Amino acid sequence: MKLRIEATASDEEASAIAAALAEHLGESVEVVAGDGDEPIASADPPADASAAGDADESAAEAEAAAEDLGPTEREEHLRELLEDQYEGGPEKYRDRLDEQGKLFVRDRLKLWFGEDDEGSADIAFEDGTFANFDSWHPDSPDVDEYDPDSRLPADGLLTGAAEFEGRDVHFMANDFTVKAGSMAERGVEKFLRMQQRALKSGQPVLYLMDSSGGRIDQQTGFFANREGIGKYYYNHSMLSGRVPQICVLYGPCFAGAAYTPVFADFTIMVEGMSSMAIASPRMVEMVTGEEITADELGGPEVHTQESGSADLIARDEEHARELVAQLLSYLPDSAEDSPPQQETVAPVASPEGIDSVIPQHPDRGYDMTDLVDRVVDGDSWFELRPNYGGEILTGFARIDGRPVGIVANQPAKRAGAIFPDAAEKAAEFIWTADAYDVPILYLCDTPGFMAGSSVEKEGILEKGKKFIYATSSATVPQQTVVVRKAYGAGIYAMGGPAYDPESVLALPSGEIGIMGPEAAINAVYARKLAEIEDEEERAERADELREEYRRDIDAMRMASEVVIDEVIPPSELRTELAARFAFYEDVETELPDKKHGTVL
Repeated sequence: MKLRIEATASDEEASAIAAALAEHLGESVEVVAGDGDEPIASADPPADASAAGDADESAAEAEAAAEDLGPTEREEHLRELLEDQYEGGPEKYRDRLDEQGKLFVRDRLKLWFGEDDEGSADIAFEDGTFANFDSWHPDSPDVDEYDPDSRLPADGLLTGAAEFEGRDVHFMANDFTVKAGSMAERGVEKFLRMQQRALKSGQPVLYLMDSSGGRIDQQTGFFANREGIGKYYYNHSMLSGRVPQICVLYGPCFAGAAYTPVFADFTIMVEGMSSMAIASPRMVEMVTGEEITADELGGPEVHTQESGSADLIARDEEHARELVAQLLSYLPDSAEDSPPQQETVAPVASPEGIDSVIPQHPDRGYDMTDLVDRVVDGDSWFELRPNYGGEILTGFARIDGRPVGIVANQPAKRAGAIFPDAAEKAAEFIWTADAYDVPILYLCDTPGFMAGSSVEKEGILEKGKKFIYATSSATVPQQTVVVRKAYGAGIYAMGGPAYDPESVLALPSGEIGIMGPEAAINAVYARKLAEIEDEEERAERADELREEYRRDIDAMRMASEVVIDEVIPPSELRTELAARFAFYEDVETELPDKKHGTVL
């Protein structure tokens, strides 16, 4: 640049002007005095000023480029890394999934949550996609030589959030192509964060389990640590009764992994592929010498019929999703919310037939579900643990659109007598329904708790105690219907008058007594009857005593003595229950001020 100044300026002034302008403009400057042609002073910009000029030029170029925005190479590279993570573990393990009859974990998420426009699972977000990335990926500075069989994307565990059937949920899902879905330090950290966030958000949690347990060769850092795998079960305990926890098993879950399904509020096992046990078959053989398959050790039949650790068996992955969708429709997002109501649906069978369902003779069996179908909204009966403790039915339903939990004796199974497994099942169901503010309906028809040496060894007193404790401690609205027999301590456990339900109703077939007429006569009059020598006379006297006893315990006598609140015409039972559940909808029983009871 050339600058002309007055002819009277000195050389020093010209030099100062040249230096200042060169620094400011970032370019060379020549100063000419007056009308002269030759410069009397000149200056070049300092090195940093030249760099500033280059920076200005680069900024200008960037500004021009910004007018046509698009992903940079840096972003494109990140997307390539993400796509690689989404491919899962080594290809050979993905190829085996078809043989095992199960979906790849990300395809499983599509089944649960649908697909987005790009063909991926339509989830709200995923956390920890790059967990453990530096231990195996070729882009990691820690990896000298990439081995495709060492892939550990997401450390084998996916966590995030999504919308499921219109409800926001947290989820975790094992990737079985990554070391058989096993758990290690980074995956454990993701699992724990998901649980802790569920505590904050108050949203349900879905556990889609397909894990062989912890990685024994990597146990340092996640097994015994304060924030290790043991914290899973602490968090499960804190979440219990706070938000619904629902677990679906898609494969083997052994050792530590098996505790998640049993800590969950509800567990569904997929037929033909799932199992759970405290140790794997191989470990069992090493420790005990017993040779056994995974299905024999802890398959769906074992845990739905023998242990009671699972609620339902799904035919396949699609059926598992359907069961969870139906189950969640009865439950609130958290203990602070109310269960969702739906439109009223007429029952699948007419309430007019209720009295016909109940046999005239008190000792004849019948299927209690025939009565349930005439009381609840159509197709709303959702039975849980149907193959365990079958003397009692437990499940959710709706009456006039309102969710209710049902505990009902099943006379078709061992006359409805309460056995240890049934007592345990009922107690746990009441405890869970109460935790999530679901009102409870008891349908009582039982001769009482079973007696005998076998049930004593199985803990009939201990498990019966828990049943009664759960009934006593429930704070949700409760209604009790004496359908037929309510003998012995059975009426205590089934929400009898002493347990402060909102109502105790009876059908005209109802009876409440210490024991049934036959047992009472044998206990009280056996000697006097034996003294009657004539058989016909003895039989006639026995019938008289039997009828006298029955009159003392029947529903009308109980109503006369105000033991019960009302005797209901059977065809009006549904209407009566709907009105009472609606009226008492906001009632909550207060418990004594204490830390907690000692009965578990």
